[in-house]
Amino acid sequence: MAEIRLTKIEQGQTKIRNVPIAVTPEGFWCCPSPVMFQKTLKSHHHHHHHPLNKPKSSSSTSSTTTPPIKTSSDHKKHSPELNKKPPSHASSKSESVVLDDQKKINGFEPPVLGASLVAERTSSRPNQESLPRKVSIEFGESGTGDLKVVLMGRQGFVVKLSVHKSVLEENSTFFAGKLVGKGSSFHCIEVDDCEDVETYVETVGLMYCKELKQRLIKQSVSRVLRILKVAEQLGFKSCIESCLDFLEAVPWVGEEEEERVVSSVLRLQTEGIGVSPILKRVASDVSKPPKDTLSHVLQLVLKSNEEKGRREMKSIVLKLLRENNKSLPNCSSSTSGGDLCNTTIYASCRTCLGSLLFLFRQVAQPEFAEQPTEVKNPVVKQMVLEADNLSWLLDILADRHGADEFAVMWASQQELAALHPRVPIMNRHHISCITARLFVGIGRGELLPCKDTRHLLLKTWLQPLIDDYSWLQHGCKSFDRKVVEEGIGRTILTLPLEDQQIILLGWLSSFLKAGDNCPNLQKAFEVWWRRTFVRPYTEQGNTTQPSD
Repeated sequence: MAEIRLTKIEQGQTKIRNVPIAVTPEGFWCCPSPVMFQKTLKSHHHHHHHPLNKPKSSSSTSSTTTPPIKTSSDHKKHSPELNKKPPSHASSKSESVVLDDQKKINGFEPPVLGASLVAERTSSRPNQESLPRKVSIEFGESGTGDLKVVLMGRQGFVVKLSVHKSVLEENSTFFAGKLVGKGSSFHCIEVDDCEDVETYVETVGLMYCKELKQRLIKQSVSRVLRILKVAEQLGFKSCIESCLDFLEAVPWVGEEEEERVVSSVLRLQTEGIGVSPILKRVASDVSKPPKDTLSHVLQLVLKSNEEKGRREMKSIVLKLLRENNKSLPNCSSSTSGGDLCNTTIYASCRTCLGSLLFLFRQVAQPEFAEQPTEVKNPVVKQMVLEADNLSWLLDILADRHGADEFAVMWASQQELAALHPRVPIMNRHHISCITARLFVGIGRGELLPCKDTRHLLLKTWLQPLIDDYSWLQHGCKSFDRKVVEEGIGRTILTLPLEDQQIILLGWLSSFLKAGDNCPNLQKAFEVWWRRTFVRPYTEQGNTTQPSD
């Protein structure tokens, strides 16, 4: 049975505390942070187990069984007295923590059997508790350590490690370099400005373990990244490899965690450490153009007939492409890579438009109405699907500020517009959603087609839109009347005044007949009226001369 003693190692007034340090199955000690010490002293909780070394039932035969810890003193007697002056014999006698006989794990005797710990008071005031400033930890058989490693942490926190030169030289290039050429009389290494004392102690303790991979199971990614950072500083190769194996296999939860892993791994890559298995999770070796993958994704969504899955994936792809516009240079509309993406999207647009025109020709035939329902329904359903596809692709292009060509393409569809009145309104009104989206985009400045394209668009598609307006209001959930009317009006007002007059007078005739079943363009009409009659502009300018 081994004994762990808490002894005084510094001169002066010292108060012994039950410091929360957990023993692992393979025997190394994990030193908690100063904040944890402080919390423990305040909360009076004596038993504290480190997350890495969660104890299991003593009946377990697993290699991760933690030996039970007994104390020779009654903790309940000490906890309530934390804020009282220690008895006079506290500085001369030591408390001891005794471990039961430890079992051999896979034929390996746990090496660490003891640790000396002291919390030194920084104030001599008897009734004031203060943060422990110094802790001493011993690795291996008690009294066999032949090297002291002093870790100088933040805010004056100091940890003294009693370790073995042979273990550190074998596992760490950092310590091996410090010890090279040193004689047997060399007994101390000081590490200044230690950022993470707890992880440093834990990583040194891992040098005493045989199965490093087993020690990392069920640990958080952030914790393993901290260990990896210290292992990198120490040149602890086997620990680095075990951490990388862990990171390659464990899921990364959330973008922030993924970014931390990738940045840590990339740092190692610059130092020549093989990290490609991890990076393969976020980067492909296949030199396949992004446009091919994008085209494949688009085709899968465009050809889907399942309403719910299709609706959800349209939303997701649109959202992801919006993110790409902000973050990925090869999908920016201002680069050649962006041009390739737009080319892929326009190829899908032309395919959908060709299919839509073919279906309109079928439905517009007089004999189509006489066909049985089982023949008509698939054709009508596909026609609606293609119109919806074009609306979705237009949304993508508008977000990418690349929809000008779509406006040109849609404005030139005279045959489709001519077939429009011959198709039942309940089936055809979906294509008027495309027209409405274009007008909204122009009104918001999302696309900037030339004057001829804007004029042709209004000339070709405004009347079909007016004819379908009643159905759009009642049969299209996403239709926003005020937004569409504002877009139409603004589009009209971008034209020369003569064209504004022709279009708005034609609208007035329809509005006086249909009322609410026609777009309300009164605001645009008022602007045109003022431009024409109230303050007409002439190229000669204002001929009124200023008074003397």
